[in-house]
Amino acid sequence: MHCSWLIFIVSLPTRNSTGRMRVWRALKALGCGVLRDGVYLLPHRPEFRQTLQLQAEDVIAGGGSAHILTLNSENQDQQTVFENLFNRSGDYTKLVESIRQIPYLNLQPEDMTKLQKQIHRLRKEFEVIALQDFFPGAARDQATVALEDLEHAVNERLAPDEPHAAQHRIKRLQPKDYRNRIWATRQRPWIDRLASAWLIRRFIDPEARIIWLAIPDDCPAEALGFDFDGAVFTHVGAKVTFEVLQASFGLTKDDALNRIGALVHYLDVGGIPVLESVGLETLISGMRQRWTNDDGLLAETEKIFDAFYQAFSGNDS
Repeated sequence: MHCSWLIFIVSLPTRNSTGRMRVWRALKALGCGVLRDGVYLLPHRPEFRQTLQLQAEDVIAGGGSAHILTLNSENQDQQTVFENLFNRSGDYTKLVESIRQIPYLNLQPEDMTKLQKQIHRLRKEFEVIALQDFFPGAARDQATVALEDLEHAVNERLAPDEPHAAQHRIKRLQPKDYRNRIWATRQRPWIDRLASAWLIRRFIDPEARIIWLAIPDDCPAEALGFDFDGAVFTHVGAKVTFEVLQASFGLTKDDALNRIGALVHYLDVGGIPVLESVGLETLISGMRQRWTNDDGLLAETEKIFDAFYQAFSGNDS
């Protein structure tokens, strides 16, 4: 769907540096996209037009010129180019990195007041980014979940006996209760199913037997289904199945698994870009073409995930 845009064309005398800075700050606070020097873009919304009109009056009063134009996207390519000017993925990436760097698991009770202030600051940062995220996508979902997970973990430590919001809570399970089981997922697996199968066999159920379903309704009653609608383990909120399995079995303290989880998340549903994603996607695409047997495909991709895990663990042995 194509949308309408507001184009703001502004020019101020060089001598009016104060006015130029005031206008620039106002446009930055609005979250304008920049087409070129002096030409700014916003989605066509009444509140944006009103604000731009005020800026135009300020510019003209300062001896400059200002014009507000309306433009419709000619085609989807142009629409995509314009929307990309408002891509906030980089901002969300920095925010999620800040969240993940907080060592809340090792904090003492006397550190909690300081931590609460940090969380309040992070929540404000998120709100500022979200306010300018006119075309939200998976990156915002990831940041939302990361922040809510942090808040939930801290609240549990501060008040362990109090009930907490359940929309992103995942029941904690014990791997010993899920050993020597049959696990089932859809055939011709892609990144999330392959990575989840690897995680199951390496960290949850080493003797797991994986079966591949032509359709989810074929799942045997005794099997633990994963990564399909109605499965025992599947997407929850913004978490993909790999991340849900991590959370379910207490594997979120492993930084190497977290990095693999970020890779899987990006390749499966998008969101915050990951440097290694292009290489992993190319490898698995080639393997799916070469191995038409799903057991063989899993056996080969397990070697790739083993290598990523070792590299991310910093283990050179």
